[in-house]
Amino acid sequence: MTQTKLPIWTKSFLFISLGNFFLFLTFYALLTTLPIFVTDDLQGTEAQAGLIVTLFLLSAILVRPFSGKLLEDFGKKKMLLISLLLFMLTTFVYVAATSFYLLLALRFFHGIWFAIATTAAGAIAADIIPDSRRGEGLGYFAMSMNLAVVAGPFLALSLLNWISFSTLFIVLGALLAGALLFTSFVANPVMEAPSKKKKVTLYDLFELNVLPIALVGSLLAFTYSSVISYISIYTKSLGLLEAASFFFAVFAVAMLISRPFVGRIFDSRGPNIVIYPSLGLFALGLFTLSITTSSFMLLLSATLIGLGYGSLVPCFQTLAIQSADHHRSGHATATFFTLFDIGIATGSYVLGIVVSLVGYQPLYFIMGLFVFVVMYIYKTMNRKKVAHLNSQSTAQSS
Repeated sequence: MTQTKLPIWTKSFLFISLGNFFLFLTFYALLTTLPIFVTDDLQGTEAQAGLIVTLFLLSAILVRPFSGKLLEDFGKKKMLLISLLLFMLTTFVYVAATSFYLLLALRFFHGIWFAIATTAAGAIAADIIPDSRRGEGLGYFAMSMNLAVVAGPFLALSLLNWISFSTLFIVLGALLAGALLFTSFVANPVMEAPSKKKKVTLYDLFELNVLPIALVGSLLAFTYSSVISYISIYTKSLGLLEAASFFFAVFAVAMLISRPFVGRIFDSRGPNIVIYPSLGLFALGLFTLSITTSSFMLLLSATLIGLGYGSLVPCFQTLAIQSADHHRSGHATATFFTLFDIGIATGSYVLGIVVSLVGYQPLYFIMGLFVFVVMYIYKTMNRKKVAHLNSQSTAQSS
């Protein structure tokens, strides 16, 4: 009973959440504005603007598997501070990016430190949260990313009405300095001893127990990439671009309202009572998006997707961390987000081909159906896990 009453909102949890918020705010601000910077200031093409986004994700995907090993060898907090520092300095260097190829190199370098910083922040948050309240706590922690989805693009696009890109990069670098300051006050409760091993094995790069749930998370990210990659173009084709500016705001509000209840239900009654309804809401949101003809329907779909998808990511991340030993939380986080990033990157490319063949409305209808495929895969994985646990229990009792 005492354990269930341990607090989540400690000083360290608040600081790691604030640091993570400013990190992701900068990420989403740059994700939104750099394509404009490429086409307007650097006189690049739309294809080059897309490459700026893809290369960043590619470097993050390549580095993410090694980040768990780095956290184990050098310590989670130390690597978080180093990666945040280098991420901040690189943001300032964007001021000097006067050519597309220099910007391309900076984006690849930036992605490296983003992968390490986000892995370290997630692992430290998991360590800080009491085990009995991990689902609820990681749900709150995920809000720092969810809010940044709205705040980053809104802040950057608003500022660009008044300031230049160079000034914007300086402002974002200053915000990252705040993230660095906040995380310096975080006390990681886990005692960490440097690894003695020099040979890097598959075990050092991935937490194999996490792979099943990480695969489900990857398929979820693949589906969600249809929203983040094409919602602006889709709404523009419908004449709803003005309403689209509120899409992610409504999305975030829906998550904020549901998050406290979802986490508590996850911890008290198990994951399935949350995951299956959330998958259903996500599918319903995509179906609504596929038949949208008005601002009301667009924002209704944002609400449904926010309630559904917004609840699923922290649930799957919690299951991933629970699948690993406590000291492997860094590897579990790295493995989960490696596959998650792959899902986003793959979906952004593959679904671009799909939409060129069938159009946007059929795309979202197909993605709604695909959510039920994800549900079936999760159900099958869960059934096998339960059967394995039962067989182990039977073997031990005999």
